[in-house]
Amino acid sequence: MGTMTTSAAVLLAAMCLNPVEDVARDQVDLIEVNHFYDEKGRLVFDQVIFYDWEPVRGRYDVRAWRLLKKPTQVPHRDWNTRKFVAVWHDGETLRQVEAETIRESWTQYDPELIEREYLPREQRRDLHKMVLQAKK
Repeated sequence: MGTMTTSAAVLLAAMCLNPVEDVARDQVDLIEVNHFYDEKGRLVFDQVIFYDWEPVRGRYDVRAWRLLKKPTQVPHRDWNTRKFVAVWHDGETLRQVEAETIRESWTQYDPELIEREYLPREQRRDLHKMVLQAKK
């Protein structure tokens, strides 16, 4: 029994030394995975755009966007919550964004750029900012 108690104590100590990383969590109404192509049909970039529904104007407003740099950034279905989830390191922040709805588009224009005509970037809500604690 002494060995089991010691093992449990070592496990607990290891968990305390390696705390779970903080995650910036956001909920949006729609996630769009957009593939932007030039006039010759060449892929320029892939991006993920996050939208909130604006009931007064009856439309989705862009909240934020990020370039897709790795396949692991592509939103996936979480079958436990039945939502679509995007998780990635956004600079030094581990970020998670959820939505009940997702769409994928292939365009020869940048939807996020067009949306600036409806809601300028400086008026967008944006994703939550993490306040990083100084390490002691």
